[in-house]
Amino acid sequence: MVPQRRRTAGEAVKAIKYDRKLASIIDHTLLKTDARKKDFDRLCEEAKQYRFQSVCVFSGDVEYVAGKLKGTRVIPIAVVGFPHGQMTPVAKAFEAHDAITRRGAQEIDMVINVSALKSKHYSLVLDDIQQVVRACEGKTVKVIIETALLTTVEKICACCLAKAAGARYIKTSTGKEEGGATVEDVRLIREVVGEELLIKASGGIKTREFAYELIRAGANRIGTSSSVALVTGGSGKGGY
Repeated sequence: MVPQRRRTAGEAVKAIKYDRKLASIIDHTLLKTDARKKDFDRLCEEAKQYRFQSVCVFSGDVEYVAGKLKGTRVIPIAVVGFPHGQMTPVAKAFEAHDAITRRGAQEIDMVINVSALKSKHYSLVLDDIQQVVRACEGKTVKVIIETALLTTVEKICACCLAKAAGARYIKTSTGKEEGGATVEDVRLIREVVGEELLIKASGGIKTREFAYELIRAGANRIGTSSSVALVTGGSGKGGY
């Protein structure tokens, strides 16, 4: 009897029925303080197998992740000023520049200074975003506005400031505050920024159905730690 050839990991995943269209716009995320090397190994393997758009991690972890993803189409993303965003613009710009120029990050997801926004210190918010955009030297910057903490007027102001500062995306949430992405917020952001900016919905996205609701409302990317469950039709348990 001729022994059967064992399938490779790539062939095995092809045999799994999953939503390739949704997978192609997911930022596969791991932002746990106690994450270990084996967790990042699994994150990267899942991203390669399911062909997720990217992996999204802390700036201190992005170099390791970028190495694991070398030679693939999966993008390494670093978060900056995460999760509270209340450090100085110079500190955020340095973190972003270091992640882009030395650590292998190809995109940056930065958190705005929510306190400054709510205090109507708009020049600080604008400068904060502008410094990060300049530090990234043309790489994509997503601005996390933390919608759960903002009034409607504040959401509109945050979007306008991010647009004026040269950001490429508005991102809804860090996932660290109670309340994450909502269909209503994505619709509002789309109304404010039009088609000039893209939208990343993140925070609490744990089912495929909800992900598609957000996409229909205007989201271009989905950030989640429940990525595998979303594309295979399960229900996720991740916190992001």
